[in-house]
Amino acid sequence: MKLLLTLTTLAMTAASLAESTPVLRAGAVGDHDAPAAPAPPTDERPTGEDAVRVQIFLSQSMFGPGVIDGKPGRFTELAAHSWNERHGHPLDSWLALNTAAREAVPNAYATAVVPEAVEDWLDTTLPTSRSGQAERRRMSYRSVGEFMAERYHASLNFLNELNGASAVRALGPRDTLIVPNVTPFRIEKEVTGAQHERADVLSDRHAVVDTRMNQLRIFEASPRPVIVAEDGSRPPNEALVASFPITPGQERFIEYGSFELRNMVEMPWWRFDQQFLDTGVRSENALNIPPGPNSPVGVIWCGTSRSGIGLHGTDEPETIGRARSAGCIRLSNWDAIRLPKLIRPGATIEIR
Repeated sequence: MKLLLTLTTLAMTAASLAESTPVLRAGAVGDHDAPAAPAPPTDERPTGEDAVRVQIFLSQSMFGPGVIDGKPGRFTELAAHSWNERHGHPLDSWLALNTAAREAVPNAYATAVVPEAVEDWLDTTLPTSRSGQAERRRMSYRSVGEFMAERYHASLNFLNELNGASAVRALGPRDTLIVPNVTPFRIEKEVTGAQHERADVLSDRHAVVDTRMNQLRIFEASPRPVIVAEDGSRPPNEALVASFPITPGQERFIEYGSFELRNMVEMPWWRFDQQFLDTGVRSENALNIPPGPNSPVGVIWCGTSRSGIGLHGTDEPETIGRARSAGCIRLSNWDAIRLPKLIRPGATIEIR
């Protein structure tokens, strides 16, 4: 456990130094007041800054809680269950997680600088109509606030709460704002348009898409059974590699069963076919929507052996788990782009 926390802390510190500086939340401490010593971690669902810390820690640990907003709900709870399962703690307990998050994330917030790269990813006039979008070069962000919210795994509303809506609306390159102190999703560096090929170990892994819990869980190739003792204790499930919240397809379009992951393509073009979305049958009247973070398939497409079914990003991270997609499995862009580090073509995708 100590080694895990040390490595996590080092990774987060390096990321923070790159473009953001950890801070106490603005207004949390008066000009002449010393910060009060925090109460010891408890076995209760975290609140306030502790809730932000836990969400950050889970995301850094590859157990995605969804949007970081300081309001831990169902997806934070599912991520906590997965983290507890991985480390052998009681599933419903918060104590070990609260303790680990306190140690790994001493500062819940950071002051971030808007990078100049935002100008390459901004289109304030991006149309809402598919016909208009088909004429653009890229499905870019519509505002600097949207760019920064996705960069720090947050909602635009949460950035507004932290900084004020007027300040967020006025953001430009080199301006600063308070953000969750999470390793940022640097779209200008992490999304290159690569096509990911098979890889030893990663291609042998097994991913389970749970359409009832709205969660993707990734396992090593040959997981050993986890035996739960009579008192409810369990050993660590070291085969569980990661988990992320998802939105599955509509019930009538879901294909249950096991499929092979066939391809992983960054910055995909999207074929918009209204008839296919409505009925599942392709038509000849389709539009080609350009790639980008505001594409309905996000920044990466992970296709399976079942034609038209895949895992992909989204243009609406706040709706993950709350709105059905047409037929595929949606993740936030910051979670989806991590999939090539966890699974590769050849892996098994089980939809249940």
